[in-house]
Amino acid sequence: MLDDLKKISDLDRGHILAAIERLPGQIRQAWNEVKLVDIPQAYFEAKNVVVSGMGGSGLGARVVRYLMFDRLRVPIEYVNQYLVPNYVNDTTLVIISSYSGNTEETIASTYSALKKNARVVGMTTGGKLGELFKKENLPCWLFEPRENPSGQPRMGLGYSIAGTLAILAKCQFLSLEENEIKELIESSEGFVKEFGVRVATKENLAKKLALNYASKIPILFSAEHLVGVSHAFRNQINENSKTFSGNYKISEANHHLMEGLKFPAKAKDVVRFLIFESPLYYEKIQKRFGITEDILAKNGYGFDVYKTTAKNKLSEAFEVLILGSYISFYLAILHGIDPSPIPWVDYFKEKMDN
Repeated sequence: MLDDLKKISDLDRGHILAAIERLPGQIRQAWNEVKLVDIPQAYFEAKNVVVSGMGGSGLGARVVRYLMFDRLRVPIEYVNQYLVPNYVNDTTLVIISSYSGNTEETIASTYSALKKNARVVGMTTGGKLGELFKKENLPCWLFEPRENPSGQPRMGLGYSIAGTLAILAKCQFLSLEENEIKELIESSEGFVKEFGVRVATKENLAKKLALNYASKIPILFSAEHLVGVSHAFRNQINENSKTFSGNYKISEANHHLMEGLKFPAKAKDVVRFLIFESPLYYEKIQKRFGITEDILAKNGYGFDVYKTTAKNKLSEAFEVLILGSYISFYLAILHGIDPSPIPWVDYFKEKMDN
């Protein structure tokens, strides 16, 4: 089924596949356009950073927080609430991220940040937030999402991740060179081809992994710089594949989850673990993965190990993101559904509006 291009095209009415294929273009567009945004010099003097965003719009901040843990020059926190933290003040840079510009919680947090005289910058395609930033004459990357034909925020992660990175680099809170972005784009283009729909199942690891999880609950294990992108992968399994999934961080999971594998006894029949190993993890963390896999096997659980191949942490993150995006897409195809609609999320929003 995963090699039937017509069947895939018929199911993918919301253009999720095209959005995955154009992820490298999202990175390129975000990086080039944010460089042109006029951000006041005073913003460069902020003492800390808070990124506010919900759902797909907030995933980029979570990815960046873990990915750039060892490179950021100031503390960064991600919030997904109606209010910004109490400590936010006039020395805080607050990045407001809302794909649509109409996210209820993010709009509220923008006003919360402004009341605290924070230095506010936005990322949005328009909506109410776009109007607010224009009215208040605040710096904002107002972009046309031409590289996301699906229109779904969760499929615009190249925009939110690269956009956040570009703002942090522009404000000099992060040193990120042009050649790193060029290498990232080239690497991402390679992974898009490697896991792409035109590569037959027998040679396509993303398709093979999707088949392994078609009737399972995927539980993800990652560490360090891959924790944020693993979280994004989990969300895409939820939204694209309409499948329950979990995401755990090593080594935190070694202190509790190892004792949670016994009951219910039938859990091992429906749960399967997907483990992301990286040669760039801290040495002790790498050792923990081997022991974790031993414990899973001793408890009768099935698992798959994916060993990253990219040359650096930034490219590794997008390697996992692209792999995960394809797996979530292929799972939807195996279930015979269009991955684009999110009826229960829409239902929830409708009830909140009423």
